[in-house]
Amino acid sequence: MRQIVILGGGTGGTLSANRLRRALDKDEVAITVVDQDDVHIYQPGLLFVPFGLTHAEDIARPRNRQLHEGIELITAGLERVDLEAERVILADGSSLPYDVLIVATGAVLAPEETEGLTGEGWGSRVFTFYDLAGATGLATALETFTGGRLVVNTIEMPIKCPVAPLEFCFLADWYFTQRGIREAVDLTYVTPLDAAFTKPIAAKRLGGMLAERGIELVTEFNTAVVDGSRGALVSYDEREVPFDLAAVIPVHNGAPAICASAGLGDALGFVEVDPHSLQSLAAPNVFALGDAAGVPTSKAGSVTHFEGEVLVANVISFLEGAPLHAHYDGHANCFIETGFQKAMLIDFNYDVEPAPGHFPHSVGLPLMKESRLNHLGKLMFQWVYWHSLLPGRDIPGIHSAMPLAGKPPQDGADKERAS
Repeated sequence: MRQIVILGGGTGGTLSANRLRRALDKDEVAITVVDQDDVHIYQPGLLFVPFGLTHAEDIARPRNRQLHEGIELITAGLERVDLEAERVILADGSSLPYDVLIVATGAVLAPEETEGLTGEGWGSRVFTFYDLAGATGLATALETFTGGRLVVNTIEMPIKCPVAPLEFCFLADWYFTQRGIREAVDLTYVTPLDAAFTKPIAAKRLGGMLAERGIELVTEFNTAVVDGSRGALVSYDEREVPFDLAAVIPVHNGAPAICASAGLGDALGFVEVDPHSLQSLAAPNVFALGDAAGVPTSKAGSVTHFEGEVLVANVISFLEGAPLHAHYDGHANCFIETGFQKAMLIDFNYDVEPAPGHFPHSVGLPLMKESRLNHLGKLMFQWVYWHSLLPGRDIPGIHSAMPLAGKPPQDGADKERAS
């Protein structure tokens, strides 16, 4: 019997396991998922926790309940992958052989890599909402915050969900307005980028939205020190941004086990893959998706969803000894919560910039516009996540390839049409 081992029981690992289990004969292929714990967190929900819009118990479920029958879950730490021996080495010294390995180990927060971040002030005036403990602590801090300077700081890229820091700013504007103290709060977004976002068209729109709400934007700020004792961010060029309360997005790395696996990861521990087939550059029987994959697009849940469709098709082709024909075009879309029960939606890929129009077709959700409909779409996605995306079901009308209908022509779109 052939063995598929999947490292990581998050979004990418779970949906891949479930799709593969439905497609492959249980008597011919065994599927094993390895993760260090049995808690699956709906990560988009972390954004809402600080504002009391959801709670920890609403976004966490057991991993084993998300996996179809016939998939084994091993709860254990991961030490490394031995590519030559085609074995996964677990933290207890045991090992698992594989015929195909899927790496879905995600991105790991590394706050300790920034001087001072986990020092004085950590957990009292300095928080992150990128994990459950931090988001819960920040909720308490925001409840008692009556005025001063709230700074949101992305230390460096890449990060999970690059729009989340912007969403936090927009929701903070709404939150303090609802409490009647918005005029007493100075909001500042500090980023290492030269604009509000990585994509120029969206960056211009999002930067304008920050300005409209009176949120200061500080760009090209590379944080060297987070000084919690006196409340200041200090950049490598010695600029400073003072704060009374800080929501910091720490450095993200690949999983330590990937760094420890000779030849598998890049310098940050992300798996180098062909950006279209998602096959590892290190070994043909290794694939990666989600935040663990080193592809030139956002580390977002939608990316993992679209990659999963392609990866599963290519894994099946590999097992059959056939060419890998499934093609990932870098498709990503993001609901951007903008407060006051509105949200914006952006849709893009490797070649096509976010632009106005509609998704997924010429009649659909409005792109690059704030709307109540997009807000409802973002809220509805949590149900879709648990009941459709993770189980590996297809979502009608939504596929891995970026739809061009309903969007104005661009150079990248013209290339795709020509091909």
